[in-house]
Amino acid sequence: MIVAIDGPSGAGKSTVAKAVAKELGFSCLDTGAMYRAIAWQALHNGVSLDDEAALGEIARTYDIAFGHVEGDPVPKRVFIGDAEVTDAIRTAEIDRAVSPTSAAPSVRAALLEQQRRIGNAGNYVVEGRDIGTVVFPDAAVKVFLTASDEERAHRRVRQNVDRGIGSIDYEEVLADLRRRDAADSSRATAPLRAAEDAVQIDSTSHYIEEVIDQICALAREKM
Repeated sequence: MIVAIDGPSGAGKSTVAKAVAKELGFSCLDTGAMYRAIAWQALHNGVSLDDEAALGEIARTYDIAFGHVEGDPVPKRVFIGDAEVTDAIRTAEIDRAVSPTSAAPSVRAALLEQQRRIGNAGNYVVEGRDIGTVVFPDAAVKVFLTASDEERAHRRVRQNVDRGIGSIDYEEVLADLRRRDAADSSRATAPLRAAEDAVQIDSTSHYIEEVIDQICALAREKM
């Protein structure tokens, strides 16, 4: 069974997906981390983010893997090839690099295969931007999670403070979020949008626990 959670950057998808997975006893797949890993590898290799062919070659060549703690369905570590990039993919530099990387059709095609292979192996909560529309269009549960621009920026700043990674300048973070929203929504391949049959949840004025409970209830109706 697949629970698909889509939405813009900073909407809380990752936090919600991990909590829902734990509550349901499912595994969790963060597809955004996969695109971030490709962006990191491209920068590491000195590849231009405008070089679509080279980006696609990286996505086809390097395997992306997740490290788990025994008994925990939520991955704690991210690897691309032999390199652990758990923290490296959460920097402001990667925040800016991931949109052009994820817009490359060859990258999306390569990672689509990996995402479907992983998700089809069991019960998964999968979060991203095109899960319910492209990756798993037949998902049992589809959610489009969003929040106001300002709320998302505040959340991202608090998250960056807690992790000690990424920008903590509110105006910079807000501008980056809006820039990524525009890029993700306007790209030709798999643009960010809600699936027609997705349940849309605006988390701006809701406690995170309320959102988690709502999604878990939707999933249990399908179990």
